[in-house]
Formats: sequence, structure tokens, C-alpha cells
Amino acid sequence: MLNTKIEDGILMVEFANGKFNSITGETLQQLRDAVEKTNSDPSIKGIVLTGQGRMFSSGFDLPTFMGFKDLKEVIDFFTELAEPVFMEFFMCSKPVVAAINGAAMAGGLILATACDYRIAKNHPKIQLGMTEIKIGLGLSVVQSEIMKFGWDSSIRFRDIMYNGERYTVDQALAMGMVDELAEEDALLPRAKEIVASWYDNPGKAFGLLKKSLRQPIADRMKHYLENTNWQEGFNCFFNPETRGAIDFVMKMMGM
Repeated sequence: MLNTKIEDGILMVEFANGKFNSITGETLQQLRDAVEKTNSDPSIKGIVLTGQGRMFSSGFDLPTFMGFKDLKEVIDFFTELAEPVFMEFFMCSKPVVAAINGAAMAGGLILATACDYRIAKNHPKIQLGMTEIKIGLGLSVVQSEIMKFGWDSSIRFRDIMYNGERYTVDQALAMGMVDELAEEDALLPRAKEIVASWYDNPGKAFGLLKKSLRQPIADRMKHYLENTNWQEGFNCFFNPETRGAIDFVMKMMGM
């Protein structure tokens, strides 16, 4: 689930789901509501996305993935919820800044990458990464496009996705996975400062610029979703090796 509150005219959105702040269907519904509120409420300048406690987000809720009964159920989850919500978040008309307060993995890192700017807490134990390849999972159409856009390099996408490694915040900064580092007490204030500085310009020009930058990517996402047979890729959820790897990770996480 998400916690939300307004501070200084900015919607603070906080992952809040147990120790790992995993992303469930409920989380996605609440994220959709947050984006809709931000887009429609003229008093809100933008969004700061962060996590509760010492974790940003570990990504999608693994028990949800293990609970899929058949391919149709997987396709429905992504077609009706995950893909459109990630796209709506990516296309939010106002500034969205990720304040990465702890580990950001998998789906958590994808949502951080969908933001307009990413600030990570300067702490040596925080890790960021995309480890899907090590458990036998790929990325959906929308997720792939978000990551390629956010990292601005197909080579960087290749290295991060194919190697499936975890990176420190210093490494993430050097690789362009995050834009800057901040000390803990400055993390949220700095994130709010970025949102306000981008929004508070004559004519609210930010929204026009963001749309011109991102709309071609959103159009490409829609084209792939409507014109390619991308659903077959979700058969990976029923591969015995993949299910075994997910089960192992769940046990390691105490799920």
C-alpha cells in the first residue's frame, strides 16, 4: 500500500508494505489515484516518491506472482493494472522526483526510473539493481521502455539487465541510474525543492516540455501493446526453474 500526504503543495507518496515495501495490486490502484489527484488538482505541484523505513521498494510482491493460476490471470494483471498504471505514472503531467531512501530493486527501481529525477540517500549499504535475469523473469513492454528511456542508453540497459547485479549508490550515480546523492536529513527537502523549482515557472511550462519529451515513448508503448504478441513472454511465470528461484528468494526474504 501507499501512504500519502501533502507537504508544501507537493504530494508525498510513500511505499508502505511491510519490511520490503513490495508492490501489490492495491499499491498500483493507490498509485493510479495519486497520479490522477496530482494531474487534476491545481494546488498540487507534483509528487515525491519515497519509501517507509529503510527500504524504498523491493519491487512487485512475489507471493502475488506465485499466486497466478494461469497465463490469462498474469495477462489480466499486467494489461488491466500494471502496464497502464506504470504508463500513467511515467506520463504524470507534473514533476515527479524519486527520493530513494533505501534499497530500490526490480519494480521499485522501475518506478524510480519513471520519475523525472532521482535522488538517492548517501549511504554505503543501499543497493539498487535489476535482478530479474537471475530468477528467470524478463520485463513487460512498458517496463522495458521506461528503463531504456530513463537510462538513456541501450548499452546501459544491456549491462544492468543482462548482468543482474546490485549497485551501491556511488556506482549508481556513476552509471546514471540516479542523478544525485543527498544526506538523509536533506533527501526529502531536496526532492521537494526540485519539484517546486520545475513547477513554479511562468505558464507552467514544465508540463508542455515533459509531454513533448515523453509522449513519443508512450505512443511506442501503446503501439507495442496493441500490435505485438507480447503476452507470450509471461509464460516465464510458470517455468519450473523460475518458480523455484522465486520460491527460494521468498524464503530468503522470510515471506
